[in-house]
Amino acid sequence: MKNLFSLVILALVSFAFSSNDIDEGTPVDTEKSVISWKGYKVTGEHAGVLKVKNGNLDFEKGILKGGSFEIDMASITVTDLKAGQGKEKLEGHLKSADFFGVEKFPTAKFEITKVVSRGTTGSYKIIGNVTIKETTKEIRFNVKISETGGIKMAKADITIDRSEFNVQYGSGSFIDNLGDKTIYDEFDLSINLVLK
Repeated sequence: MKNLFSLVILALVSFAFSSNDIDEGTPVDTEKSVISWKGYKVTGEHAGVLKVKNGNLDFEKGILKGGSFEIDMASITVTDLKAGQGKEKLEGHLKSADFFGVEKFPTAKFEITKVVSRGTTGSYKIIGNVTIKETTKEIRFNVKISETGGIKMAKADITIDRSEFNVQYGSGSFIDNLGDKTIYDEFDLSINLVLK
């Protein structure tokens, strides 16, 4: 009887802890989430979007603790050019082996390894590993978690150096004397994750 009573108490404590304190694996809404990108060259810039394939963020007592997500690299879309005016050509080039080689590397991935509070609610510094074309590098950036109408959103702006992931086309880091055909190594990602 004593053992049964102990088991009941343990179960109740475990349930209370898991339901009130831990909210692990809150899934990302892939239909509503979007990643905007912007790349730069000597003669201008291009912009577009990418789709989130899957992901989740982990919370404890409402505080971000970890998570990961994958990007569908085949979803690369150019938004600053119109159809028939170079849009399709640039999208195809970005998907080719010259850039991200999406046939061989269909996804990119980011995984949080450490979360540091920045002192205000929902504001964090994130440390984690990004994998592009089988190369993994550690990056650091700030993220803001907010909630509107019961829906949580995570927003972050990140700058990636493509030369660190063997994306060489038009890069002055690999090719000399490109002149005004140089495409800068750094590109920006604006990440907007909506959580279910």
